[in-house]
Amino acid sequence: MADLVFVNYTKYDGTLHWNLRMRRLGEDDHGVWLGLPGGTVMRKGYGPMVPIAWAHVILLPRGAWWTAAFNAPPRETEIYCDIATPPRWVSSHEVTMVDLDLDVIRKRDGRTLLDDEDEFAEHQVRYGYPADVIAEAEAAGRWLMDAVGGRAEPFGGACERWLGMVDGERP
Repeated sequence: MADLVFVNYTKYDGTLHWNLRMRRLGEDDHGVWLGLPGGTVMRKGYGPMVPIAWAHVILLPRGAWWTAAFNAPPRETEIYCDIATPPRWVSSHEVTMVDLDLDVIRKRDGRTLLDDEDEFAEHQVRYGYPADVIAEAEAAGRWLMDAVGGRAEPFGGACERWLGMVDGERP
């Protein structure tokens, strides 16, 4: 039986955001790697299941204010980083973090984008983000833009080994 992990992103007020179950693939110097083959599902809050067409892996770094999803081709988005509070392991089978709205995205054509700055500004007011949370999120965004855009590890080839473990698998 696969070692499944419940992955729960919440918003700052504690409401459930994106959530899914993923297979624990292993760990390396970058953090814990989880994966899913294409043809699986995730959900936003308690809404309907959302299909995931392509295999992907998620890196949960230790102590960093971000998580990163690495998508198999031909998905147009190669890397999708959520700026979030550091992942907190509730148990060996459940991890949670607060999504802080900002995202750093690298498209397959090499473009790197900082996304959802408007949502980040809006939610600072709506949820009352403390100054230290805002500062950590902004610093993570700056660091990710450089690291993802510059293909610094783990945003170079580190994901390939892990993605190879789930790409082509069927649920």
